[in-house]
Amino acid sequence: MTGRIFVGIGGWNFAPWRGSFYPAGLAQSKELHHASRQLTSIEINSTFYGLQKPATFQKWHDETPDGFVFSVKAPRFVTLRKELASAASSVERFLGSGVLQLGARLGPINWQLAPEKAFDAKDLAAFLALLPPEVDGRPLRHVLEARHPSFDCEEFFALAREHGVAIVEAGDSNYPRIEARTAPFS
Repeated sequence: MTGRIFVGIGGWNFAPWRGSFYPAGLAQSKELHHASRQLTSIEINSTFYGLQKPATFQKWHDETPDGFVFSVKAPRFVTLRKELASAASSVERFLGSGVLQLGARLGPINWQLAPEKAFDAKDLAAFLALLPPEVDGRPLRHVLEARHPSFDCEEFFALAREHGVAIVEAGDSNYPRIEARTAPFS
């Protein structure tokens, strides 16, 4: 089995890194350019808090080298709702917001659930059915970050496998470490 391993960080605008990871005097507008040449992946967190413009995604694409991959955190207005199955229009709005401007640099989309969101098989199955395997001919990779202990069960793993959705393995947090392999990528 062969594949690529990406090493990255969540976000890139961190004031404490200026003068250490980022060279002294580097303009903040050049931080993504610099970070993308030191790492192979970065998670875009700003998409969790609000939709970005297509021009912003294009700018991020253009500032990073070939082979670099972004993971993109899906918006909280999709993932923090009581009933995930009701998110169809929000999922469509997000996927149509310009995220495809990342082109080949678009890696996995992280659908991070609220820590108090307990496993509900019916609701989760309906939600996973909303996540398209491709948009405009562009294959998408979806990952689910389930942070409630009730997700550490075979029924969840089976649903994720059925939809080709990977599960985030949170090895460095207080959330459960779920080590199930459910997609052709991790």
